[in-house]
Amino acid sequence: MMKDFNFYAPTRVVFGRESEKLIGNLVKEYGGHHVLVHYGGGSAERSGLLNAVRQQLKDAGLDVTELGGVVPNPLLSKVYEGIGLGRKSQIDFILAVGGGSVIDSAKAIGYGIPYDGDVWDFWDGKSKPATCLPIGVVLTIPAAGSEMSSSCVITKDEGLLKRGVNSDLCRCKFAVMNPERTYTLPAYQTAAGATDIMMHTMERYFTKYEDMSLTDAIAEALLRTVMDSAKIVMKEPQNYRHRAQIMWAGSLAHNDLTECGTEKDFATHKLEHELSALFGVTHGAGLAALWPSWARYVKAKHLSRFVQFAVNVMGVTNDFAHPEETAEQGILAIERFYREIGMPTNIRELLGREITKEEIDILVDKCSRGGTITIGAMEVLGAKEMRDIYEMAK
Repeated sequence: MMKDFNFYAPTRVVFGRESEKLIGNLVKEYGGHHVLVHYGGGSAERSGLLNAVRQQLKDAGLDVTELGGVVPNPLLSKVYEGIGLGRKSQIDFILAVGGGSVIDSAKAIGYGIPYDGDVWDFWDGKSKPATCLPIGVVLTIPAAGSEMSSSCVITKDEGLLKRGVNSDLCRCKFAVMNPERTYTLPAYQTAAGATDIMMHTMERYFTKYEDMSLTDAIAEALLRTVMDSAKIVMKEPQNYRHRAQIMWAGSLAHNDLTECGTEKDFATHKLEHELSALFGVTHGAGLAALWPSWARYVKAKHLSRFVQFAVNVMGVTNDFAHPEETAEQGILAIERFYREIGMPTNIRELLGREITKEEIDILVDKCSRGGTITIGAMEVLGAKEMRDIYEMAK
């Protein structure tokens, strides 16, 4: 049956070639006066984007404080730095310039500035966010979808604990998206981003709720489009049309549109969070390395959904007499796609070496929090099942 849902997507999207020219007015419109510009490494500076942002904010008469240095799998230590800086500078608006890591770091800072306790309380389950400073985004990397999502994933430096918090309070006020800003992304980052975008939809598509055919059709079109466009931009990095489609798909994949009437699973994401926390690998690549093993582990109980994916998304001919074979052909087809764009399909390919039993023990312990929690919704996984999937994927 179809699941009841409440769809909420308040983020204003300003999309196009000259969208950056509206940044100053947008910040003012959403109440910003003292702005923290938050970004990652040197690419935003080298590309000239940061200078353009600075000029727009200056022209709008806004006070600006800057904090760079966000790394992939954003760290709690940087969040603490931003909270301290934000309080000292009396920040009332945060502008993230970058991709998912920068946006999530900005969200965590937004939670932390008005909070009296340790902001990690939210990720540790000791407290829930009650407020968040307003956040805007200038998106440079389409992947995480954090610009329109309620999600915020942070890694605690001590113990490398990577956890997520979901709350509508952190949804961005606006997202400025110019596909031209993605032209210079390295091929590997482009491919990993496309994989992450697809996985955000696949984590919602693979569900025990099978009566929402419209949501399924939206998800299937998104997945096919991202695959087609990813293959084109790998060869034509300055193809505006296909860069634009990937960028827009990234937002639609994680703003809950493809969850309407279904239920998200996100087991593969939870399994991967421990991989990227422990080994520092790129999130999208980690997802590609794990998903085929998760799929093979659960498909027998959910054959009709895997057959539908194989036929409607991957273009497999339906063998009505042998649904198990049709489902397997769908998994093989997405593995071929991953390899075509340079993504791994197992942990050995991801790390460039074999993973050890001791490392799998660590992954299972962290993912299950010492055997105290389960993950997944379509198929609920405990510590044993987590171990089985890691072993299959190695």
